[in-house]
This record gives sequence, C-alpha cells and structure tokens, in this order.
Amino acid sequence: MTIPLHADDFIVPGFRVATGYCGLRSEARPDLLLVAMDAPCRVAGLFTRNQVVAAPVTLCRERLGLGAARALLVNAGNANACTGIQGMADAKQLTQAVAQLLNVADEQVFPSSTGVIGVPLAVAKPLAALPSLLQNLQAGGWERAARAIMTTDTTIKVERLTIDIDGVPVRLVGIAKGSGMIHPNMATMLAYLFTDATIDAPVLQQLLQQAVDQSFHCISVDGDTSTNDTVMAFASAQAPHPAIVTTAAPQAHLLQQTMVEICQRLAQSIVRDGEGATKFITITVSGADSRQEARQIALSVARSALVKTAFFGQDANWGRIVAAVGYAGVAFDANQLDIDLGHVRIVEKGGRARDYDDRDGSNVMMQHDIPIHIHLHQGQESCTVWSCDFSYDYVRINADYRT
Repeated sequence: MTIPLHADDFIVPGFRVATGYCGLRSEARPDLLLVAMDAPCRVAGLFTRNQVVAAPVTLCRERLGLGAARALLVNAGNANACTGIQGMADAKQLTQAVAQLLNVADEQVFPSSTGVIGVPLAVAKPLAALPSLLQNLQAGGWERAARAIMTTDTTIKVERLTIDIDGVPVRLVGIAKGSGMIHPNMATMLAYLFTDATIDAPVLQQLLQQAVDQSFHCISVDGDTSTNDTVMAFASAQAPHPAIVTTAAPQAHLLQQTMVEICQRLAQSIVRDGEGATKFITITVSGADSRQEARQIALSVARSALVKTAFFGQDANWGRIVAAVGYAGVAFDANQLDIDLGHVRIVEKGGRARDYDDRDGSNVMMQHDIPIHIHLHQGQESCTVWSCDFSYDYVRINADYRT
C-alpha cells in the first residue's frame, strides 16, 4: 500500500469536491461541502441508533435502498435535528436544489448536517451558496472537505490508501469529523469513504458494516450518542477490475482490510481530538468468551467518568478500573482477573499485584498514549477500544458550546 503525501492531490476517479462558506457558523469559516459524482455510484451507509434522528438521517435511510448516489451535501453549524416538519422540508429543498444544478434525480442526493440541535436551519444561506459550489467542483480537495465539516474539532481528519486489485490500482479516501458526543452506536460524528472500486452495493454495505464494527463502534470520548451520526461509503466503479459481487471473493477481503484500516485511523483521530483530551487510552480485553463480551467490558472502562478523570489527574487509582470491569454486565471469575497498565502489572488474581508500586503506575499515566490490558483468563476472544481522559477543558467546551 502507498500513501500519497498530500490529501488534496489524491484523485479518486468519479468524484469532484467543492467547499464554501454560507454563514451557518458564528465564525467565518467553511461550513458547506459538496461531493459530485460523475456517474451513479454504489452507496452504503450506517446511522445513529438514537431514537431521535435528524432530518438528513431520515432522508439518507430512505434513499439508501435505491442503490445509487450522484451527490453528497454536508453542512456544519446546524444539525437540522428536532426541527419537525420544517426541518424535513428544508432538507428536501436542499437536495432538490442540488439535483437541479447537477441534473440528477433528487433521490440520488444524500444530505448530512452537524452542529447545534433544535435550531431551525437557515436554509436560504446554503441555497444561495450552492451555485458557487457547483462552479468550484474539482478532483481532489479532501483536506478542504474534511475542514468544511468540522465543528468543535481542532484537527482535520482525512486518510487515503491505494491498493492493487487484479493488477489495477484502486483508491480509497476517508474523511471524518468528531470530537465530542462520541460513543457507539455511533457518535456525533460524520464519516465518508470514497473509492473507485467496482463493487455491488450489498457487498459494499457488508464491508462497511464490518469496518465500522472494528473502528467507529470501538471508540468513546464521553458516552453520548448523537442524533446525526452517519458513516457512508460511495464506490464509483471507475477502476477497471472485475466487479466484486460477493464478500467471499479475495478482492472483497482486500478491500475490506483497507476499509478497516482507513476507518480505524479516522476513529482513532477522533479520540485523539476528543474535546479537551490530554490522554489517548487503548483498552484491550483478552481471554473473554466472546468478542462482544470483551468489547462490552472495554467500553465500560472507556466511558467511566471516574476512570477518565483519574487518567487526567495521573492518579493510578486502579480500583476504578476494576470497578468498571465489574459492572460491565459480563460474568467472569474476579479471582482470575489481571490488569496491566502499560508494562506495569497493577492487578493480579483480582487484587493488587504483589510487586506493584503506585509510583510505577503514575509514571505510566504521565505518558500521552496509555495502554490498558485486561486479562479475564476464561476464553479465547479479545477486543480493543480507544478512549481519552476528561479534563477541565471538556467541561468548558461543552458549557460554552452555544454561547
């Protein structure tokens, strides 16, 4: 695999990108993204499991089954969630305007929104900006695309890879936004994958599901799940390799591995950019009876406010970790539990490790990247999730979010 040096120079055949400013944010910075597709693309998607969903999520779910996409429109600064009948009308008006400008079917335009919940969308602003977006469409521009969808993010999130399928170079690029309200399933995050692979839509959907299960479903910043969470994949079929029509094909396995790698990089970048985060925490649970149980325990530790504040304070309070393992809702023999904090064994056979010294644990907690390994010793399955600490800045950012 090769990684181009500059994301904006990374061309994925079949896609053109434009970004712009329409004034939905309080500050003057890009807040609108349009990705136009030169021909109908295969499309797959996964969305929030929150019972309260934004109007764009509803539209995307409805249109996903039609199997073809010609455009993606994303706005930042307003979630268009909890905005009732008018919010749905606004979302439809935007997709209709994009469809008319591109001369495509309305149901082939997929919308997304991110920002403040419960505030009516000032739809006239993005509508007025659409013609200039159309004029500025160009190949590449993925870093600008990632920047345009940011909210409280402090860094852009973009990843790209090139792989070889049957002697044909196939490109895959992913962009994402997310910093707070991050927890399965999925998070207040948007993520989009674009590839020129030739693949059937049902296969693309299965590969995306597998990639999300190993990435975006394995992160937690604060335990909140939002109304707008969206992960979508678009395939332009511009790469002239034989079509991938089954998940059993070796080509599908290669593409799936690449999607997992892209999604894991994006997911980890979201955690590293967690609101106010000062620590990046990798939590691995091994020796479980099932991967689901390992994941359940790991996420219990990942979302524990007491664990997260202890990491911020560099306080090696291992009892908080043990408690979070214990209330995860998974049966195990506590007397067999071992826990390593970095290279330091802190818990052995369910109690304080014989040679453990708090100074050793505190030294590990002073690092930026901190691994935790939880050994259950009762099965063969494992799972790794990624989390971060809670700092004073997390409270400040969210207390001042609208003001």
